[in-house]
Amino acid sequence: MDKSFTLVLAGLTVSAAGLWLTRPKRLLDFEFARQRRRAGARVARVALPDGEVSYLHSGTASGTPILHIHGFTGMKENWLPLMAALGRQVRQYAPDLPGWGESERREGADPGYAAQAERLAGFIDAVIGAPVDLVGHSMGGGIAAVLAARHPDKVRRLVLMSAAGVRFEDNAFGQAVLDGDNPFGVTDVDDLRRYFTLVFERPPWVPRGVARWMVRRRVADAPFEQAVLASIGRSEEAFLPQREAANIRMPTQLLWCRNDPVIDASAASIYAEAIPGSRLTLIQGTSHMPMIEYLDATATTLKEFLQ
Repeated sequence: MDKSFTLVLAGLTVSAAGLWLTRPKRLLDFEFARQRRRAGARVARVALPDGEVSYLHSGTASGTPILHIHGFTGMKENWLPLMAALGRQVRQYAPDLPGWGESERREGADPGYAAQAERLAGFIDAVIGAPVDLVGHSMGGGIAAVLAARHPDKVRRLVLMSAAGVRFEDNAFGQAVLDGDNPFGVTDVDDLRRYFTLVFERPPWVPRGVARWMVRRRVADAPFEQAVLASIGRSEEAFLPQREAANIRMPTQLLWCRNDPVIDASAASIYAEAIPGSRLTLIQGTSHMPMIEYLDATATTLKEFLQ
């Protein structure tokens, strides 16, 4: 286990410490700006047929670009520590999926695996213009699997990280989704702490003012989150990535924490059996966010695979 790791909310400077008392959103923006500088990343927007998409991009190298896809309740900033670790020269992109983060959310838009995969195919054409090394986490992993299977001309290599979309062994998280609940749901600060405890082995400290702002944002997003879960967790599309996985032909790296409490590691074995020639790396840990909490191991695995 790494003894230290970069968290999205870590590294706040002394000069900014007082902001959380009065302007918590500014404190969060301050931290994201710090992480963007470290990764050499910039924020941009692109207009696509289903709405505007906000994304991070970095690097100038001429090699295959990397496209990172976040998971359920995630955001493009989740990738900043890994983008920095992979190197400022590597060309990398990390969008907020349509409907999430700072990307446009349109009423009634399909938030499922297939629809999001098609939107990302459009993003690749509009923004990158070349095949990518595709990295998908959790829900984003399921989307990435569908994209790779249906658009092999757009994906050179594939990394599925704690990827959803297969019928893994029963756990509390999966059962809650099937029962119609949102196990990531947040209604107060205590819920937010439980959420962090579920996805991190060592949950980050969050200033109380920032935590309250995050709670308000999550409460406002609750109907959208339930609509997404209804599509990717309880509809006939719930296991679409599993059905499509047999059509994946590009080199594929699977990366899981051995005791992931969200997407059980048995999901990795299902993907490994379905995808010819895929390789599997298990990290000793109970986190669902290896690209943040086990940054060194994750970056090493990706560098070895992608290079």
